[in-house]
Amino acid sequence: MDAVVKRLLREAGQTYAEEVGIPLKDQPGPLFRLLVLANLLSARIGSDIAMAAAREVFEASGGTARGLARMTWQQRVDALGRGHYVRYDESTATRLGDMADIVQDKYGGDLRRLPIEAERDAARAGELLREFPGIGPVGVDIFCREAQHMWPWLRPYMDAQALKGAERLGLPADPKRLADEVPDKDLARFASALVRVARDKKLAESVLKG
Repeated sequence: MDAVVKRLLREAGQTYAEEVGIPLKDQPGPLFRLLVLANLLSARIGSDIAMAAAREVFEASGGTARGLARMTWQQRVDALGRGHYVRYDESTATRLGDMADIVQDKYGGDLRRLPIEAERDAARAGELLREFPGIGPVGVDIFCREAQHMWPWLRPYMDAQALKGAERLGLPADPKRLADEVPDKDLARFASALVRVARDKKLAESVLKG
């Protein structure tokens, strides 16, 4: 493995889900929490705030579709507020509730049914994910970038931000060539690390300097 890639994984090789405490497992709970995180990270707000808000929502019983749907709108607003997600708290509280309802109604509370609905096609999966309020192209990229750890049919998923990070490090700006740099089990971590580099010039310099 290239020395730059090794340093990148060592310094920034953690998915956003893992940073929030979401285990990357193909189970209803983790998949739903990843969807909530993708929703919160989609807003024009700092990732640290979005992740803090996600933790508060999960701690307030919003870590499953059923739990989030049972929370009142005000309880969702309050949880987001505790994470300082204040600019978008009211509209996001509504979207999260609607999203939980769709997960329950369409997927029986279990997002493991989404790959079946999508026939394990990444483009179709993106279309289905955009049916959730608050999940646009950015949210799709966030979810799929990390879900590729559990769903091999998404691999390699390297979105525009990850490719920007690769370019900054002088790595191949092609998803398949990038995927050859690491074992499959590290792809999600690698993609997330590249996104961090795209957003943090100092991190990129640190990785390049060694």
